[in-house]
Amino acid sequence: MNPIELIVGLGNPGPEYAHTRHNAGAWYVAELARLHGGQLKEEAKFFGWTGRVRIHGRDVRLLIPATFMNRSGKAVAAMANFYQIPPEAILVAHDELDLPPGAARFKQGGGHGGHNGLKDIISSLGNSKDFYRLRLGIGHPGHKSQVAGFVLTKAPAPEQSLLEATVDEAARATDILFNDGMTRAMNRLHAFNADSTK
Repeated sequence: MNPIELIVGLGNPGPEYAHTRHNAGAWYVAELARLHGGQLKEEAKFFGWTGRVRIHGRDVRLLIPATFMNRSGKAVAAMANFYQIPPEAILVAHDELDLPPGAARFKQGGGHGGHNGLKDIISSLGNSKDFYRLRLGIGHPGHKSQVAGFVLTKAPAPEQSLLEATVDEAARATDILFNDGMTRAMNRLHAFNADSTK
């Protein structure tokens, strides 16, 4: 039985960041809300935009933190503590430098890989790394000194279309996750490559 009760999409707040690569996780949660007829509204006590949807008969909470990326854990912990949701019932969607645009992966647990949002969430959940992740590939600029600028800029149009196709596919794979379990969802999503669908 799929245990997920809370799905979080990471990004930075404000219109200047809305279309930057670092906000890929937030795009995914917004797409889930759209697909399942949910509304996201700002909720101060959870430091973010929240909503509820039903996916295959299961009640799921959605959260896009309104904090900056490196304080994402503040929002996640506030909601998890309030609703008594354990880390292993949380799925966090985030941009992933180590995957190319057009690819995405589900996984459970692991380190933060230098991602400031994941780092803060792990710390805020009592150093638990047991939450699920949805890694949305954005590619790598080539050198670590370029990463900060890269994630905070908009992808060029061809790359953006790959990112959007991947977010759409990830949202559909989430339906499979709730209906058929993680293994089938992983099989579907990990076989997908938006680059090959053009």
